Amino acid sequence: MAPAETPDKNRATAEAILPLLGGAANIASIAHCMTRLRLGLHDRSLVQDEPLKALPAVLGVVEDETYQIVLGPGTVARVTPEFERLVEAERTTAPATPEAAPTAAELAERGAAIKAARKARNATPFKLFLRRIANIFVPLIPALIGCGIIAGLNGLLTNLHWLPSLVPALAALASGFMSLIAVFVGYNTAKEFGGTPILGGAVAAIIVFPGVANVDAFGQKLSPGQGGVLGALGAAVLAVYVEKWCRRWVPEALDVLVTPTLTVIVSGLVTLYGLMYIAGEVSTAIGDFANWLLANGGAGAGFVLGGLFLPLVMLGLHQALIPIHTTLIEQQGYTVLLPILAMAGAGQVGAAAAVYFRLPRNGSIRRTIRSALPAGFLGVGEPLIYGVSLPLGRPFITACIGGAFGGGFVGLFNQLGAAVGSTAIGPSGWALFPLLDGNKGLGEMVVVYGGGLLAGYAVGFVATYYFGFTKTMLTELNAPAEAEAASTTEPSSVPESGPVQVRTGADDALEPVAEGSR
Repeated sequence: MAPAETPDKNRATAEAILPLLGGAANIASIAHCMTRLRLGLHDRSLVQDEPLKALPAVLGVVEDETYQIVLGPGTVARVTPEFERLVEAERTTAPATPEAAPTAAELAERGAAIKAARKARNATPFKLFLRRIANIFVPLIPALIGCGIIAGLNGLLTNLHWLPSLVPALAALASGFMSLIAVFVGYNTAKEFGGTPILGGAVAAIIVFPGVANVDAFGQKLSPGQGGVLGALGAAVLAVYVEKWCRRWVPEALDVLVTPTLTVIVSGLVTLYGLMYIAGEVSTAIGDFANWLLANGGAGAGFVLGGLFLPLVMLGLHQALIPIHTTLIEQQGYTVLLPILAMAGAGQVGAAAAVYFRLPRNGSIRRTIRSALPAGFLGVGEPLIYGVSLPLGRPFITACIGGAFGGGFVGLFNQLGAAVGSTAIGPSGWALFPLLDGNKGLGEMVVVYGGGLLAGYAVGFVATYYFGFTKTMLTELNAPAEAEAASTTEPSSVPESGPVQVRTGADDALEPVAEGSR
């Protein structure tokens, strides 16, 4: 007899998550980034947080403008389509006049006050602006990663004089996207700011058109690509405002002809005779400042950047760095900031390892660390941040100290003349090795970056081991619990049928400490 077919685990994850969010009627919007399922909810009070965190596939939850469920890279991209299909199916098959369950409109009305209060607390104009910037650039990250790795492979083949006939083809693959990145930025910008995306892309395409070399602006010839992503961003925003003005004043009968024409010609001319030059100067200044900062104060700058990056991530302010990274990659082929900022993850890994050794009798936290450390080594820090260090409080601070020393190590070598950069944004930890580039040989860059990781691991571990806990915390968190005995039950004693719930988070053990340490 053939064994029963195992249900798809991604659909099973979606099926487990949806009821804990209040069902399909409570879902207002669905999206995902590299690691998180981002959901708009009608009524936040219907979410069952603790059971949701207890699901084996859930690595943590983050409350922001959207409700974010951390599933990890790769997993989230597979679970999201299943979740969308499940929500759509449930809405389609739901009875027209349900008696017990509230309608979506009722949920929206009940949740309006909660949502408004949360927005008033978190949605400052500056943070909303940074979210918009992130929404523009985050969708580009997969292409940046793929093309960056191809560029690194091509550089390796070039240096080793291997497969010379393949080198030009790989160069085309690696450079094609970057040569047109302004178009994608313009498209996403117009979409984010409420305009017609293709018009934003059309205006931004002016920047990379070779024919701009024949245009004089401010007494000099323009260069194709001048202004880069910053120019494309400004051009697309301008196009959105011109388009919206046209929609208000152009008669409907002429709208389809006049609005696109005026949008492209007005914003295009302003781009050619103003924005490209200004954005080019700003982009050059950003590159010059980054190089000057690391060349003259590399160790100190690296220490500060590496130490503050985790708090910036927690506040959402790290999104302001995305255009800077992209500008540096566009100008130099790599960003010198990312390897330094990646040291924050190294400090996090070191701190988690120290927590593991300091809490030998806390099986819950140790299980969380064992499951999250592999992802942490690869640069995915959410499971360790939200499952371990941040709820504990002090280990989050000592993790930042580890990141500071790692960043200082990489910054010092930048100051000594070995600029280590990354050809793409997104990955960190060990996953950044294939993307390394700079002004020295690959071997030297690997040594410098690897040395920074080791410094972050070591200092994060030592700082957390000796200063990450008070005596009271150690006593409480190492106290034997009866529940731990149940968790070590032999497999033979587990019933063969019926659902088995496995907790992978450390929420129960961390609860007494979390309130006083955040």
